[in-house]
Amino acid sequence: MKRLLIAAACLMMAACTTTAVRKAETVRTPEAGATILIVEPRIQLGMLTAGGVTEPREEWSQQARQYVLRHVQNSMVQDSHKFVVGNVDDLMEGRLGQVVRVNEAVIEAIIAHEYNGYAGAKLATKKDDFEWTIGDGSELVGQHFGADYALFISGNGTYASGGRVAAFVVASAFGVGIPLGQQQVMASLVDLKTGQVMWVNYAVAGPGADMREDAGAQSLVESLLKDAPLSVNPNVAP
Repeated sequence: MKRLLIAAACLMMAACTTTAVRKAETVRTPEAGATILIVEPRIQLGMLTAGGVTEPREEWSQQARQYVLRHVQNSMVQDSHKFVVGNVDDLMEGRLGQVVRVNEAVIEAIIAHEYNGYAGAKLATKKDDFEWTIGDGSELVGQHFGADYALFISGNGTYASGGRVAAFVVASAFGVGIPLGQQQVMASLVDLKTGQVMWVNYAVAGPGADMREDAGAQSLVESLLKDAPLSVNPNVAP
């Protein structure tokens, strides 16, 4: 019984969505009249089987993309932001696609350098300051969409199958812990005029932030964008 209570406690520890923000020292809020490009979220989800194998679930991924995008847009509307939505397929074409791929590579480097806690993930050439850029090709994206800033969102994760949960309970009875799946989402705000990555937030979703559901996606987006420097600065002219 004690071991089962420990197992239940482990589940409860993951009840809240956790976030970790990094931002440039010179970060600023968008000027009045600025337009923000919301890039359609790139999210991949799957089911974690009893044997620990991940089975991709495209229907879950599509639901998550739609719900997350909807609530990001709602957030922009509530904060009176001007925004446009960039279709992923359009963005991946030609020179724009190269810029998007550079952004993805930079995000992977940020995750390794800024968030992974072991020394081997640190980049020897990077300073302690948060200084990242996707290069001057970002101007092409801005010109194409008539935008000044871009908000990129990507995510992945797994959800435990019934068999995996049963295996978890059995393993816990013997004092052994096995993962039940986890979902991570990352958002980054880029200045399209300079390519500077102004801000990122890395979120690990709790059970109440199931992005396959409308309410869960709303909760996740609220946590993800809570500290984003997106409040318009009325003192700066467009």
